[in-house]
Amino acid sequence: MTRILDMSAEQLRTELEALEQEYASFVARGLSLNMARGKPADEQLELSMPMLDTLNSQSCWRSEDGTDCRNYGVLDGIPEAKRLMASMLDDEPENVIVFGSSSLTAMYDTVARCFNFGTTEGQPWCKETRVKWLCPAPGYDRHFAITEAFDFEMIPVPMNECGPDMDLIEELVAKDDQIKGIWCVPKYSNPGGITYSDEVVRRLASMTCAASDFRIIWDNAYCVHHLYDDVDMQDALLDIG
Repeated sequence: MTRILDMSAEQLRTELEALEQEYASFVARGLSLNMARGKPADEQLELSMPMLDTLNSQSCWRSEDGTDCRNYGVLDGIPEAKRLMASMLDDEPENVIVFGSSSLTAMYDTVARCFNFGTTEGQPWCKETRVKWLCPAPGYDRHFAITEAFDFEMIPVPMNECGPDMDLIEELVAKDDQIKGIWCVPKYSNPGGITYSDEVVRRLASMTCAASDFRIIWDNAYCVHHLYDDVDMQDALLDIG
């Protein structure tokens, strides 16, 4: 197969005509599809219906440590929620912080805090001449939208069957202190479904970075959403911690 970059003008015109015909055939079907990512089916939503009746005005609202859950002020999550999430993440409850229902909100907030206030290792990123970010590609568009919103220079890193190209990543982060972080969907990554190999995880965790405030945003969104029902076919992911 000839790459687009290697095609002649005539080949490009032929390819464009073929793609336009293919596009027209899809339009002709008159389909109206909701392509929202991760949208549950009605049958999946039905599974949660009994939860709506679990609590009522007569229920006990205190957690096991005595916190009144009707109030606010617990910054890292109630003990029961931390323990539940730790069991899903194969980690310890003390290493878990429970936010709201959107991990993208937590990730945006993390980048915003680093940008506006800095970290214990460095100054606010808004005071840097330039901020760069590694983006494994193909990757998740909503991750990229966050770093785009802060006007970071996004550096694409190719993916292979084991995860992102670690040779390139290690080379880049070792010599450029403007590279402040990397997006990672380590299990069933968007959109290719690749799970990072043990070697990739170990190299990410141990690599030498020129930026002392380098951040790995580890979006393990599919830790319990396996591609296969058969346990033997489910990918295992090494804990980066």
